[in-house]
Amino acid sequence: MDYKKAGVDIEAGYKAVELMKKHVKETMRPEVLGGLGGFSGAFSLKAIKDMEDPVLLSGTDGCGTKVKLAFLMDKHDTIGIDAVAMCVNDVACAGGEPLFFLDYIACGKNYPEKIATIVAGVAEGCKQSGAALIGGETAEHPGLMPEDEYDLAGFAVGVVDRKDLITGENIQAGDTLIGIASSGVHSNGFSLVRKVFEMTAESLNTYYEELGKTLGEALLAPTRIYVNALKSVKNAGVTLKGCSHITGGGFDENIPRMLPDGIRAVVKKDSYEVPAIFKLLQKTGNITEQMMYNTYNMGLGMVLAVDPADVDKTMDAIRAAGDVPYVVGYCEVGEKGVTLC
Repeated sequence: MDYKKAGVDIEAGYKAVELMKKHVKETMRPEVLGGLGGFSGAFSLKAIKDMEDPVLLSGTDGCGTKVKLAFLMDKHDTIGIDAVAMCVNDVACAGGEPLFFLDYIACGKNYPEKIATIVAGVAEGCKQSGAALIGGETAEHPGLMPEDEYDLAGFAVGVVDRKDLITGENIQAGDTLIGIASSGVHSNGFSLVRKVFEMTAESLNTYYEELGKTLGEALLAPTRIYVNALKSVKNAGVTLKGCSHITGGGFDENIPRMLPDGIRAVVKKDSYEVPAIFKLLQKTGNITEQMMYNTYNMGLGMVLAVDPADVDKTMDAIRAAGDVPYVVGYCEVGEKGVTLC
């Protein structure tokens, strides 16, 4: 008896590492110390010494059951972007710059080419956000997971000067809410998605005119990364009063997280066009509108609170970063929460 006969292929692990090295190298920053293969990733903090009061930020998350679609479609090159996005967007939401990222892949069986493809997606997400991929782990779990399945999660660390932290504490009545367009369902609510649509290759490969693509392509579209958009707003001289990453729990759970007590957000549903994938999901599943807004981003991946005088500068900065902004509402005096109208 040996480890391979027990279900863990060490040689496959070595091969996977070799295959992913070129992707990881593309994410390197000057602060990264040493190469791949160490017991820990080393990152110099020398560059943040110029900050008055540097604060480290962290975020950890996974892709949820969205990975099930990757299995069914045998498409693994973008799910890693989702893992990075879910973490770095949270860091950016507090005003931070993502510094580095680590990934964790648990699989039933290590297929080196598949693992390398997943990590290539992780590396792409890191490049989009400016974070270095300084480490990770691939764990083979025979007997615990089916051989052709895996789970993916990650952890990001960023930094912000304390004076630039986005806390929401200064949001007041009359402030404007700006939403930034999402790329689709992102990485939340897929347990409901998988109940609504038949999860077969035939169903996922069905083309829908209203989507302009197949159902699988629309659902597997990677989560939008907003790091550059928020950095562009900061560089434009705008002070963001609040920032909410619209993830699990949709509008009802996430927008109030940026609000101080006594302030209520008012979001106008007709202020932007809800993407077709959400309309199809709601119609096919006979889902109430309340449940849709309480589960999904409904086309807005980030919601920002700004002073009305800064609206134009904020909109221009977001567009300059390649994202699409909308003025979606305002803040008023009231019980902390969200009113959809």
